[in-house]
Amino acid sequence: MYLCYLDESGTPEIGNTSHYILAGVSIPIEHWKDCDDRIEKIKERYELAGEEIHVAWMLRSYREQNIIANFDKLSFIQRRQQVASFRTNDLLRLQRSHNLKLYRQIKKNYRLTEKYIHLTRTQRQKVLYEIASEVSKWGFVRLFAECIDKVHFAAQHQASTIEAQAFEQIVSRFEHYMETTNHGVTHKRCGILIHDNNETVAKKHTLLMKKFHKDGTPWTKLKWIIETPLFVDSELTSMVQISDLCSYALRRYLENKEDGLFNLIFKRADRKGDITSPIVVGVRHFSTVACTCIICNAHKPH
Repeated sequence: MYLCYLDESGTPEIGNTSHYILAGVSIPIEHWKDCDDRIEKIKERYELAGEEIHVAWMLRSYREQNIIANFDKLSFIQRRQQVASFRTNDLLRLQRSHNLKLYRQIKKNYRLTEKYIHLTRTQRQKVLYEIASEVSKWGFVRLFAECIDKVHFAAQHQASTIEAQAFEQIVSRFEHYMETTNHGVTHKRCGILIHDNNETVAKKHTLLMKKFHKDGTPWTKLKWIIETPLFVDSELTSMVQISDLCSYALRRYLENKEDGLFNLIFKRADRKGDITSPIVVGVRHFSTVACTCIICNAHKPH
């Protein structure tokens, strides 16, 4: 069995991000426990054992860390105490100001970053780089991703939605990978998709998957992927968090040319062809033909 963990970065709607990314990280089931243990060991070094790695919230600048004197010289316990005190006072101040909208937004920000407040921004970045570096060494892992330039997508007048195209592409590529994996082996293996739990996405992807099982995708019939996707709480599985890291790294590279995390995770993109000059088939940048990014160049025959 191969487990393919899915998560997205960016929004499908025109808005804050120019790209929508859906990424899938495939892991043979016999490696799942070891992979999970290795990620947990990295988390433990930063007192994040059992906590969710949510990249976008980890990499934000936490204003209070710049205000608290000598924050980087404090112990983890002292940092937590002082940040908690600052945030409590800040929320009380916002309540008195009667700016309910701002109060709710700041309260949400504090809630979603609470588990990381004992780490400086540099340390939070280091956690993510250590995890990405670990994943980059897993030769048995394959990365699949559809990276859609929303402006280009709109100009193409696509019949489907951005979300549907991304999911269709990931399913097709994972199916092709499973077919290759099963070629010439006695014990056949199937694949299953595991997605971060989201009620809206769950319904859409379940319906699409039922259709794909019945009619296939435009690119392939489904023989090796079983069932509809399983939806899990990303807080409870490190592997969905890895797909979050991958989708974030891909989007930040395409939108901001940030290549640190990208260069590590892109090593795991599914490839085929000559070992000396393989073509990346697992990751695609859906953009203009003039695009010269690393993904587009790697997607072309050399």
